[in-house]
Amino acid sequence: MGVAKIVVEHVSKIFGDDPKSVLPLIEQGLGKQEILEQHKHVVGIRDVSLSIEAGETFVVMGLSGSGKSTLIRHFNRLIEPTAGRILVDGDDVLQLSESALRDLRRNKVSMVFQRFGLLPHRTVLENVAYGLVTGGMARRQANEKAAGQIELVGLSGFESHFPRQLSGGMQQRVGLARALATDAEILLMDEAFSALDPLIRHDMQDQLKELQTKLNKTIVFITHDLDEALRLGDNIAILKDGELRQVDTGPNILLAPADDYVERFVRDVNRARVVTMGSIATPAPRLPLAEAGVESIRAVMDDVGVVLIMGGDRVAAVVSRAFVDANQDRDADWWRDVANLPDVSRVKANAVIEESLIDLAQSDMPVLVIGRNEMAVGVVARMAAIRALAGTH
Repeated sequence: MGVAKIVVEHVSKIFGDDPKSVLPLIEQGLGKQEILEQHKHVVGIRDVSLSIEAGETFVVMGLSGSGKSTLIRHFNRLIEPTAGRILVDGDDVLQLSESALRDLRRNKVSMVFQRFGLLPHRTVLENVAYGLVTGGMARRQANEKAAGQIELVGLSGFESHFPRQLSGGMQQRVGLARALATDAEILLMDEAFSALDPLIRHDMQDQLKELQTKLNKTIVFITHDLDEALRLGDNIAILKDGELRQVDTGPNILLAPADDYVERFVRDVNRARVVTMGSIATPAPRLPLAEAGVESIRAVMDDVGVVLIMGGDRVAAVVSRAFVDANQDRDADWWRDVANLPDVSRVKANAVIEESLIDLAQSDMPVLVIGRNEMAVGVVARMAAIRALAGTH
């Protein structure tokens, strides 16, 4: 577990004349529609708790009216909750003074909007530098910093252009550069790409992922598009009627949906492009090369059907039951010579099944899955991948 950057504790938001009076009804389990019809109040968020780690891209998704935009606006206190707490770096946002809240919004939390929010009468450079200048930075310094962010998002040469002269994707890049210019540690992106056409939207997703590898910001990204969520999110929260239904990695949500709603939500996803080999890998027994032999291998072999022969902390070979049977008359010296032992196809833990299909198809043995620092995570058999694709893993 990493360091928690944003912590949401039992947050509820009710819109209406007397929201506090409706809180007990939420605790009693009354639904959103019932509260609206019987008490004329709208439930935006109901008892949501979650934790967002520093440096992760955390996606909040759901259909229209699910409460995702309402939730994100609590993080910089654009919306006050009816109940609960929001902590940013351990500080309770609801207890901040006006000056401290202003500082939070200027320097720690920046927001990127769906409709760009650019000033039409100002150039690209002026738009990106605007927040810096209004925050008190000297114009020359602000322009220099803004120019660096413009270069970062790939818009060098467009500094003197006005928003009307740019495509939708380029305007969104200006909005992103403006948010980055403040050096804010947290980026809140509310449906930031939904106004773009599919090709530009895909390009912006790629650019955000590339920027994140360089900047390591904490990004909270709101979307109603499941493919976008799965593509961008380290973790994904799914909301329905203001209620948190599941928080997990994309592959885990596909492989183990928390309830029927989430299962229906992800039913039509192309699993081959989302489920990673690491998420379906099965641990296999390990044996030091110095101890390799017919009897020692058979003693540790389990239902997986293979044993990892280890040369130190690295896998030197992968031995199957069939290989052991075929070489059962070999002596110990033969078994302990790695040149005699079979290697196996190796794939990265973060590779999706689609990227690993050739390895799976060409190997009679399970494929070895390698994680960080080239350490073995486990193995994936062909049938395990097929079951994952069929949703029966």
